[in-house]
Amino acid sequence: MRVKSEWVNIFILCCTFLIAVTVSCNSQSQSNKRNQIVQAKNNTQLIESRIGAIRLKYSTGVRSILEDSKGNIWFGSYNEGVCLLQNVELRYFTTENGLSDNQVRSIYEDKNGIIWFECGRGLSIYDKKKMSIYKERNYDSTKQWKLSDSDLWFKGDEIEGYNKLEGNPGVYQYDGEKLSYRTFPVTPKSGNNSTYSISTAFVKPKNGTVWFGTYGAVIGYNGSDFKIIDNEYLGFTDKTGSLHIRSIMEDSKGNLWIANNGIGVLKYDGKETINFTAQQKLKKEDTKGNSLERVFSIGEDTAGNIWFGTVEFGVWRYDGNSVKNFTAAHGLESKHIWIIYKSKQGELWVGGANPSGVYRFNGNSFERKY
Repeated sequence: MRVKSEWVNIFILCCTFLIAVTVSCNSQSQSNKRNQIVQAKNNTQLIESRIGAIRLKYSTGVRSILEDSKGNIWFGSYNEGVCLLQNVELRYFTTENGLSDNQVRSIYEDKNGIIWFECGRGLSIYDKKKMSIYKERNYDSTKQWKLSDSDLWFKGDEIEGYNKLEGNPGVYQYDGEKLSYRTFPVTPKSGNNSTYSISTAFVKPKNGTVWFGTYGAVIGYNGSDFKIIDNEYLGFTDKTGSLHIRSIMEDSKGNLWIANNGIGVLKYDGKETINFTAQQKLKKEDTKGNSLERVFSIGEDTAGNIWFGTVEFGVWRYDGNSVKNFTAAHGLESKHIWIIYKSKQGELWVGGANPSGVYRFNGNSFERKY
């Protein structure tokens, strides 16, 4: 019996020891996790602190933004080239470093990780090592329209209008192998080559239609048919005001938003088009102050709110019921908002001019980020 009792005691002591070791390991593991979280927060704060000490040196405005697949951030300017934020350092590129033009309207990344820059004139690419002008063009299939999931689309090579090789209004399509020019099924009026010149970044086909914004029309292609929303389609005249398109966006509900410099924002739901600015009574004649008429950018945040960037009057947020204006009083110093961008972390950024900068919305107001 004494032997049995001793074995029981030994067993109890072993169990007690194992429990103590396990508790100690768990406590140490939890402590390590807490330390890792604290260290990650400290690292983030350090990086943000270092970034906060770095400001984009542009004076003409931030016109385009892209976060690439490697976590780098690109900032295209109105007339000063493009800047790469990598490892908390800024690197600038201009025509002296391989850009086709110092105005960078849109920035994209293709399926191979190549970064494309749609400039005022021409195209440039960054192949992970260097910047260079992309010169290859194909003009043998201008009417052979087709769609694929990885297409990139670019404006013509001129600032406005089209050159002799392009011949007619259209867009360049990059299918992952070659860049081909496709012409729109439109006939421009004599002496007005800018009507069908691309003025916005293209809208990827969420619902099967890719949308192109030109100064005087929005053109959609679904793989077989074209949809053209122009002054004639809308019944606009010189008296009512006409299209001067600066941005387009398809929201998460499938609505197409069209920003104009003059007549404000239009909303197309696939069936009818309404003048959102007039509907919300945000024309100058209605507000006698800040208005939503000269609109240059549109974006959507993670909550589904629609944002509009203007000239003179900051940004406006539409939550589905009401519209709120954010200006310098809310930390947004830029008076000309070129782009509204949703970061990969879900932050809402706006890039603008007068003065230049990128601002982050913190839920209540804006603060300078870059």
